[in-house]
Amino acid sequence: MFNIPTVTNQYSNLIVDKINHKTKPLGALGKLEQCAKQLVTLFSQNVADEDAFKTFTPSITKPTLLVFAGDHGVAAQGVSIAPSDVTSQMVANFVSGGAAINVFCQQLGWQLEVVDCGILHPVTAPSVHNCRLGSITKPLNTEMAMNTMQVQQGFDNAKQLIQQLSHNGCNTIAFGEMGIGNTTSAAALMAAMLNLPAQQCVGKGTGVSDDIVKRKITVVELALALHKSQFADAITLLAALGGFEIVHITGAMLAAAEQGMAVVVDGFICSAAAMVAIAINPAVKDYLIFAHCSNEQGHRLMLDALNVTPLLQLDLRLGEGTGAALSLPLLQAALGFYNQMASFADAGVEQVVS
Repeated sequence: MFNIPTVTNQYSNLIVDKINHKTKPLGALGKLEQCAKQLVTLFSQNVADEDAFKTFTPSITKPTLLVFAGDHGVAAQGVSIAPSDVTSQMVANFVSGGAAINVFCQQLGWQLEVVDCGILHPVTAPSVHNCRLGSITKPLNTEMAMNTMQVQQGFDNAKQLIQQLSHNGCNTIAFGEMGIGNTTSAAALMAAMLNLPAQQCVGKGTGVSDDIVKRKITVVELALALHKSQFADAITLLAALGGFEIVHITGAMLAAAEQGMAVVVDGFICSAAAMVAIAINPAVKDYLIFAHCSNEQGHRLMLDALNVTPLLQLDLRLGEGTGAALSLPLLQAALGFYNQMASFADAGVEQVVS
């Protein structure tokens, strides 16, 4: 389905040595050093030999952020403060440039793409990619959210999008989402994959009341009990508990890794998609950079389960890919110091080894 190259660490010693000989104490740039190592490792996979590597200058090219939108039948169960109509209204807002993600992408240098994966009211605009799997999923607490053919079609859609972006020169990609009810879907996926009770996975989403949180927990518990037999296989799991946008994000992560891209993972919903992607093909994990820990209750547990450390902690809970967008200056800074910062030898500075 996805032929993801295993990331090799053939130049690991050279990368670490170069970082350690910059004019700074060992480890003084903290997470940026790990970030630089990961990015350089990813971007040097096709460098022929050590001689070529010594002149290799890795860079982020045509960074692109895709916002995938989809509506959820479970929204009608009273699990959100907003009706499903808001999904389409926000897609229109993305198209007109008025959302937070538009501002951040324009400010920071991302190319923004909007994808309709299946929203209740389609937004007619040339800039919206039509990848519709339907108009809304079925309520996950009463039946399968979709069928496996829809999951496969979503993966195919995502693969085509990613291949085109790669062909156009993009080597760093991020994903955002919009879909009323999608934190319920993500919480259900998390609970199923980590074998955790719904209460530990369900949070306030966009800021719902305690009563709505209780309702979300009940809905997720019903979904988990109903679909327990589907959890052994990641595709059927997505069909049972996922959303059209979550399916596309999962497929896009796998497709991006297949193309050798660095994949920036946003918050709770995108991390749930990452968990499914890793279950489908564990090789994808080495391509993932986790942008931030969101303010959604289950996200920290999810990141801990994945054994990953996010770059940022800003208490975000907006979605749209905003946390991923904000991480781009850090990724650029990591490669900037790697490529341009002087070594002790270059600068004539005595290196102190502690």
